[in-house]
Formats: sequence, C-alpha cells, structure tokens
Amino acid sequence: MSVTGIGAPVRRKEDFRFITGAGRYTADIGLPGQVHLHFLRSTHAHARITRIQAGHASRMPGVLAILTGADIAADKLGPLVCGWMIHSTDGSPMKMAPHPTLPIDTVRYVGEPVVAVIAERPDQARDAAEAVVIDYEELPAVVDPATAQRDGAPQIHEIAPRNAIFHWQLGDAAAVDAAFKQAASVTSLDIVNNRLVPNAIEPRAAIAEYDPGTESYTLWNTSQNPHVARLVLSAFVGVAPEHRLRVVAPDVGGGFGSKIFIYAEEVVTLVAARRVHRPVRWIADRSEAFVADAHGRDHVTKAEMALDRDGKILGLRVKTIANLGAYMSTFSSSIPTYLYATLLSGQYAIPAIHCAVDAVYTNTVPVDAYRGAGRPEATYVVERLMEVSARRLGIDPAELRRRNFITSFPHQTPVIMSYDCGNYAASLDKALALADYAGFGARKRESEARGKLRGIGLSAYIEACGIAPSQAVGSLGAGVGLWESAEVRVNPTGSVEVLTGSHSHGQGHETTFAQLVSGRLGIPIESISIVHGDTDKVQFGMGTYGSRSGAVGMSAIVKALDKVEAKAKKVAAHLLEAAETDIVFENGKFTVAGTDKSATFGEVALNAYLAHKFVGADLEPGLKEGAFYDPVNFTFPAGCHVCEVEIDPETGRVTVARFTAVDDFGVVINPMIVEGQVHGGIAQGIGQALMEQVVYDEGGQLVTGSYNDYVMPRAADFPLLAVDTTVTPCPGNPLGIKGCGEAGAIAAPAAVMNAVTDALGTEDVPMPANQLTVWTVLQRAARQQAAE
Repeated sequence: MSVTGIGAPVRRKEDFRFITGAGRYTADIGLPGQVHLHFLRSTHAHARITRIQAGHASRMPGVLAILTGADIAADKLGPLVCGWMIHSTDGSPMKMAPHPTLPIDTVRYVGEPVVAVIAERPDQARDAAEAVVIDYEELPAVVDPATAQRDGAPQIHEIAPRNAIFHWQLGDAAAVDAAFKQAASVTSLDIVNNRLVPNAIEPRAAIAEYDPGTESYTLWNTSQNPHVARLVLSAFVGVAPEHRLRVVAPDVGGGFGSKIFIYAEEVVTLVAARRVHRPVRWIADRSEAFVADAHGRDHVTKAEMALDRDGKILGLRVKTIANLGAYMSTFSSSIPTYLYATLLSGQYAIPAIHCAVDAVYTNTVPVDAYRGAGRPEATYVVERLMEVSARRLGIDPAELRRRNFITSFPHQTPVIMSYDCGNYAASLDKALALADYAGFGARKRESEARGKLRGIGLSAYIEACGIAPSQAVGSLGAGVGLWESAEVRVNPTGSVEVLTGSHSHGQGHETTFAQLVSGRLGIPIESISIVHGDTDKVQFGMGTYGSRSGAVGMSAIVKALDKVEAKAKKVAAHLLEAAETDIVFENGKFTVAGTDKSATFGEVALNAYLAHKFVGADLEPGLKEGAFYDPVNFTFPAGCHVCEVEIDPETGRVTVARFTAVDDFGVVINPMIVEGQVHGGIAQGIGQALMEQVVYDEGGQLVTGSYNDYVMPRAADFPLLAVDTTVTPCPGNPLGIKGCGEAGAIAAPAAVMNAVTDALGTEDVPMPANQLTVWTVLQRAARQQAAE
C-alpha cells in the first residue's frame, strides 16, 4: 500500500473490475420480476398520426401493457425541456416547441418513439410492437438546415414560423465592418461541420422500479448527471416529487455528452413501472441508438477573416446556421451560442469579432452536446481560416499563428471570455519540434517519389472548460448553477470515503480523486473509495461534462479536505494536549511544532469518534465534512496539434502518417490518464475529419443508420500518437487544473483537414474527407488540368 499524490502516473484502480468483466452496468442489473419494454418508433420524418390500433397486440402472449401519447397525457406529465434560455436579437425568447414524451398527433423525425410495449420477455415485447398498426398521413419534411428557413419549406412546429428557433448575435458588427474596410486581404470560407452520432460503447439503458407502499421510484440509467436527471424528471416532467425519486447511474460505458440529456425513454420506463407494478427494463440496441441518442455538430457556416499587410488579424465575421433537429434537447440552445461564438477568438488577439447564429428545426434527430460541444466547431472555423490565410499570403502557417498569438494575460476577448493565463508559443514550439516540422519537406519528397501526395496541417485550439461559474452562465440563460459538491467521510479506522457530485464514465475518477486525497492526507490510495452516481447516497451534484470534474469537482474535494484537516487539528490538539495553533500536519502525521509529540492520521481519526475523550472541549464527535465549489471563471486549456497525411492519388485513400499533440492542461493529476483522454479525443477528431457523417435523404430517412454505412475509425487508422504537455497553472482554482477530456476532439479535425487540403492543393474539400470525396476532388482537378 502506498501514498500516491498529484502528478504520479498511477494505473487506474477501476480497470481491474472492467477488464475482468466485473463492472456493473445498467444492463447487468436484474431485479426480481422485471419485465421488458420495447419502443415502436416512427418510420416517417414528418407525419400525422391518424390512428393507433393496439388491440390485437395487447392480447398477445406476455404483454402486460401498451402505452401511447394519450396515456402519458392522461398522467398529466409535462414535456421534455431545454434548460438554457436564449433570446433572439429582437429580445424575444427562443421558440421552444413542446417536446412530448410520446407524440399524440404528429411525429417529426424517423426514430421518434410512438408506442411503448411492456411484456414478460424482450422477444414478446418486440413481437407485440410489430403487431401494433399505426396509420400515418405523411407530411413534407425538411432535413437541410440551409433550406429550413426558405419560403415554402415545410413548417415543423406552429410556434416557430420558418422553422426559426432564434436569431442570435454576439460581438460588435460595426467594428467588424470597419476592420474589413481596412483589410489588405480577406479570407472567406464556406464550412459544413458534419453531423455525428456519439456512439458510446454502451448504448443507453434504463430500469425503473415503483414501490406502491411509499409511492416512490428508483431509476437505474446510463446518466452523466443523475441529480440533474432527477431534478428534471421531478420538477419539469412531474414524474414524482424529488424526495420520492432515486436515480442511480452505476458503471457507465462512455457518454461523450449524449448521456447528459433527459430522454423520453427514461420517462416512459418510470411510467410503465407504476402501471404494471413490476420493475421495467429498457436496453437500447445499436440500431436504436442511431435514432434515439442526440446527435452532435451539424453547422453550416460562412466565415471571413480580415488581415493587414503583415498578416495581423483585424476582424472576424461568422454566420452560422445550427441544426437543432426536430426538438430542442436539454442543453441544445447553448451549444451553437455561448459554447461556440465565445471561443471564436481562438488563441489570437483579434480586435473585432461578430457572430450571427440562426438555430433551426429540421425533421431529424435532436442535436445537443457531443465531445467538445461548440468548441470543436469554433476551432474548426478559426483554424481553417488561419491555414488558408497563411497559404494565400505566402506565410508559413506556424509563423502566421505566432504573429497573432495573445501574449499578455489576463486577456479580454471581444466575445465575452477573459482568458486568465497561457503560453501559446511554448505549445507551438514544442509541437513543431516533436513533429519534426522542419523535416516535412524531405518526407514530402519521399512520398512523391512513391507516387503519393503528402500534406501537413496545424491546429492551435483553445477551449473553455471547468463548466461553469454559476453567475456567468446564469446571466447567459442557464437554468441552473454549475457548481459542484463533495463530502469527505473519514472512518474511525482512518479509511476515507469521498462522495462526489461528479460522475465517472471513463474518466478515471476513482483513481485521480483518490490520488488527491492520498497526497493531501498522507494515507494509502487503497484506503480511499470514491462514491458517485446515486442520488440517495451522494449530496446534490451537477455531474460530468465540459471537462469540469477536475477543475470543479476536485476543487470541491479540496474545500472539503480543508475542513477535514481543520477539524482533525482540533482533535489532534486535544489528543496531544497542545494548542491548536501549534499543530502541524504533514505526510499523514500531526505534530506539535518544536517537539517530537505526534499522532498519525489514523490515530486522530479513531480519536475523533471517541466522544468521551472530548469532555470539556468544544468539539463534536466525528470527522466528516462537505463543501460546494463554484468557480470564478472558466478554465482555458489550449495547445497545438500537428497532423501529416499521405494520400494515394489513384484511390483517394488518406492515411494519417504522423500526429503530434502538445496541450496545456495546467497541473496534471495523472499523466497516464491524461494521455489516454487525449488519445481518445484525437481518435474521435480523426473520425470526424475522415470518416464519420450522418446522412439523411430528402425525405428524412436516415441513410447512415448502422455501421454498414456510418464509418467508425479503427486502430489501424491511426499512427502512433506523439503526445506531450506544457504547463501554465490555472489561477482560478486551488489545484491549477484546466481540464483535458475534450481537447483531442476539438483540435484534431482542423489539423487533419488542413493537412488534407495541403496535400491536395485546394481548399475545396468538404469534411469528412473520405476516400470517395478525396478521389472526386482529384478527378475534378485532373479534368480541369486537362481542359487547360
């Protein structure tokens, strides 16, 4: 057993149970008498429901109940809600259309749940669902966000004419117009940030149990924030009073944002459990996940950058159409607004920025946060503009970035954010050295000798993490504060339990949080357990997303540890018969300053529970403290990623030959876990750049509804990744942490696409640059060359 603190590359404690099959996921939970739920989903993108015939299905073997939208409405349950209010530029609130748990009269996207069948066995529920007959009157559909607001486009919700949810702006349009008038050059790009399916390794699941004796519910589900789920299900949907609803998120196999939100399936599972007085189980299959989980990205953008003769940026103008799908999801309104436009300054000192965003409804799956959530879209806009500008000006892309870096902190951007610290040149320099940027020319010539094309691309990203200061997000429309909570319980034997409002679904909290406590209290890491994910065990917390668990969640633990140490010093002073001010705590030992009198942490812990020893002392028994932490600012991880690709001009195949990532995450708790997080993010970013794309046909049918058509990256698609860090400690939290969970997915797409366009010698390459797309670009170039 060992004391292990901050900075040590400790192997993850939780991995033993995962790799030996001992993890306990929602699907592993089996309750006595549990029954099974299956959803019949819409096969139309837009249609009126004229009749539902379920009589025959209800009499089939094993069927216990069939629920429709009318049944949900009869229970007087509220709709699903979006928790972040955005106002249009005219001051009007966003047009949030009602989002029914199950629709009564109209379906608005393929995959929308319409009927729920509960039966004794999964196969019986599925068979009965297939026997339900739904008559539809098909309506025109619109799937392209760029055409959703045009005259004559089908209207999806009565509340939103022209399918417009909001028209929102940020920045100074007049200052940007003035900057463009002074520009020596202007770079313009039309950009589509392709829609993605999150594809967590564990599909979503829910198991609900109802206790008629107490009129209370328990919901086990795949949630990134169980307390928020309970709050929404109680206060807005109205399933049950909060104190009669327990939400448990056990081991969760990845989330990437898609498991933050409150979905219809959880609501129906709870309703069904009360209806049949049996535990009800719903486990999504992979095909279902493609249409049941919120999608990510899907922006159509016109971006322009103004520069002077020396390559200094004068202004940035961005117009984006954001596709939010058929309904607004839990946090969807914040993604293309305050998590996007506020990061358009990138790492650069840009005097004037203006961003206009039109959010629209379409007949597609709702869109919400996906790893990075607005920050990848912002980085892609800025870093594609930087690369193209450098090429057109004849300036090395690294040099153009260096000329425009912010070098003095704190720095107030024109788009709300105040960057607290950073050293962008250090990350750039380290990345260029690690990538052997200077040697690229020789590698390019070697590729050409083999008949291949080679390109290199950079991406200098920044993100806002540590979500989020409650005062700031509250003023911007968030419906809740985004602080975090922690409770530290010291047992009489000296072991420690940490109850955290953060949730772990792959981040390694059971290790990193324990490292913090181990180093602070001087006790073995094996003596520390981390408890999370159960609203009946853990105090209210806000969950995990936005790379907040370290900067916000661990800061709450630090505050609780401060209180534990203060209380323990009182106990030690009483035990050692000394003044409290004379007690020094170091390396797990309490010592009376200037003497050899001491007591171990374990001895003090035991004595804290021996109340009879405190007679005459103003000291309560026990050693347990809680704390809440609300950050004063966002944190701002930043870095530079460098990608090299090689392209086969005969086939269009793109190979990522080299990839380098240098990130500034502030103080790093566990380098091994951080490196793993970066690897995973880069993999997802490369996947978006080269392979992944949701495609709908004109009628709203999902063309890429399985892995036959939706291409996911595999291990063979990646080179060995060169990963390193620089460190500028964050001044805004007690640990100096910035966050690391999303960086790879934010930086990688721009780096890859910059490399691809460099190799092809043209900027007219849409993302994803898959084999067909690249081959088509090459053939077009060959025809143009032949014509000349």
